[in-house]
Amino acid sequence: MKKILIINASVRNERSHSRKLTKLFQENWQERFPLDSFSFREIGLDCIPAIDENWIASAFIAPELRTEKNQEGLRLSNVLVKELREHDIFVLGTPMYNWSIPSGLKAYIDQVMRINETWKFRSGKPDGDYIGLLSNKKLYLLSSRGDTGYGKDEKNEHMNFQTTYLKFVFSMMGVKDTIILSLDNEEFGGDLFEKSIQEIHKKINSIDGESQPM
Repeated sequence: MKKILIINASVRNERSHSRKLTKLFQENWQERFPLDSFSFREIGLDCIPAIDENWIASAFIAPELRTEKNQEGLRLSNVLVKELREHDIFVLGTPMYNWSIPSGLKAYIDQVMRINETWKFRSGKPDGDYIGLLSNKKLYLLSSRGDTGYGKDEKNEHMNFQTTYLKFVFSMMGVKDTIILSLDNEEFGGDLFEKSIQEIHKKINSIDGESQPM
């Protein structure tokens, strides 16, 4: 039985296309694997606070030396990191904002990118050799974008600071198995966008066999 964490990053609610994708993913998965469980983390509609000076100081102090002030500064971060550790599969739904990611998602990443918690230096000292600590995890990255051509070797690849960044960040935390499914052409609407919707729905609905051990 797998534990799946759905993370929604859009600041829109009912009009959010990325939320519709995570919902479709959940429905499809539950139909195929009814024994698997889902948890949810809202980072678009609920505010994820930006890290501050106390957070940074606290994160780099050995746990046994942290004061109550240090502990308080890391309270939410500890919850978010624990969530990642306890789940097998992450489903991240996010729109592209200004060729990058929503501010809430960036704040979330800053909260979970924790030295000696989700990553570490191999030698224990700054050496440029990073080791991810989230092992045996899988990420489904469901993105929505206004334009098209952001894939590898496509015309707008150089402008894609959304999926390329997210894949890199999660890989730094040890999540090496990433599936990217993107809904493009929202800005154009009409038949072009409808075709994009049909294509990504077909891809999501075709996902199967993922309940095997990773």
